[in-house]
Amino acid sequence: MTTVAEAASWARDLEALAIRISPRFCRLEARERARRYLAGLLAPLERKNGWQLAEAAGDASPDSVQDFLARMRWDADAVRDDLRAYVVEHLGDPDAVLVLDEIGFLKKGERSVGVQRQYSGTAGRIENCQIGVFLSYAGRHGYALIDRTLYLPQPWAGDEERRRTAWVPETVAFATKPKLGLTMLERALDAGVPCGWVAGDSVYGTDSAIRRTLERRRVGYVLTVTSGQRLWPGTVSDWVEEVPADGWHRLSAGDGAKGPRLYDWARLPFRGAPEGWSKALLIRRRLGDGELTFYLTCAPEGTALADLVWVAGARWTIESAFEMAKGEVGLDQYEVRSWTGWHRHITLAVLAFAFLTVLRKAAIKGRGPSRLGGRLDPADRARDSTPASPPPASADSRHLRRYRLVILAKTSSAESKAIALEAPYQNR
Repeated sequence: MTTVAEAASWARDLEALAIRISPRFCRLEARERARRYLAGLLAPLERKNGWQLAEAAGDASPDSVQDFLARMRWDADAVRDDLRAYVVEHLGDPDAVLVLDEIGFLKKGERSVGVQRQYSGTAGRIENCQIGVFLSYAGRHGYALIDRTLYLPQPWAGDEERRRTAWVPETVAFATKPKLGLTMLERALDAGVPCGWVAGDSVYGTDSAIRRTLERRRVGYVLTVTSGQRLWPGTVSDWVEEVPADGWHRLSAGDGAKGPRLYDWARLPFRGAPEGWSKALLIRRRLGDGELTFYLTCAPEGTALADLVWVAGARWTIESAFEMAKGEVGLDQYEVRSWTGWHRHITLAVLAFAFLTVLRKAAIKGRGPSRLGGRLDPADRARDSTPASPPPASADSRHLRRYRLVILAKTSSAESKAIALEAPYQNR
């Protein structure tokens, strides 16, 4: 149970976060509105819409909330940069995984910026919705969303009247989801975000520009591709026959709601990697029905199969982050129609979710909330960085996961009995 002292300390930490982003707001009124908006997103309200956020702030109507999101002068992209720095300060891990994914926001009508009938992975079908592309940060201290952008479909990008009504900046042109994802990746890497890996689904894995950029920047990746992905001399699905009888290994990609996510995995190397690195096709076989999933990987030479499996499993953290951010900070409960309003609400919601992640980290480690405002002392850093088992020796060992997965069994059959393991990557 939360004590009065703990609650007061958390309030002070939230106040410190509001002060941290305050230079991004030109006027005192906007700064106060930002603090109240964050507090409302974190409050136990039934919904985090304009009316309820206004009531929580003591306003008689949602006009001030709408004015804050639409008309007051402040820079949401600068707040995004503050968010990224905040996450790195508290959750930074040199072996972390940057994860790309998108989420659909169901909408009625046609006036909300970027809305149209399009496929939503969230709904699993074509719906009237907006699509947001996100970048998350997942490491041994927790995971949080660190970047976001709204996907603007071609019909919107080429319609001057709709752009004007929705306040879409003139500098914003049509860009594919992989292009938007690559822009966010480069922004994070240029800012020095510590990480060793990138993961993403086939929307991003099939994009060669993303893979080439990561290879050039010497960042490892485990990216999902479709079964029809070309890989000479055929497609990735043709390579399954090349897996030897003893080439399948039963591993857990981390814990899910029902325990370890167990699959059979195989790795088939292929040429074309930068010096000191290796490329491979990673194949996941589902137990029971044998359904296959394919990944293209690039990793430092000597990287264990278990490390690649861990990175593949880390992709699920962004889906968990979406669900928690919806339920806890109202990520999808906005009532704005403009480009500016969408990015402002989403940025502050993601910042509120990062704050909760930092609180969880402190609680799990047994530290009091008063420690949230500062960095770890040298003793803490030394203790936290001790590996559970030595990483594989290589010139690029700084990229390898310090907490290693445990191989359960070497098997040619999905029916082989698995040895119990201790999963190193827990849902937080």
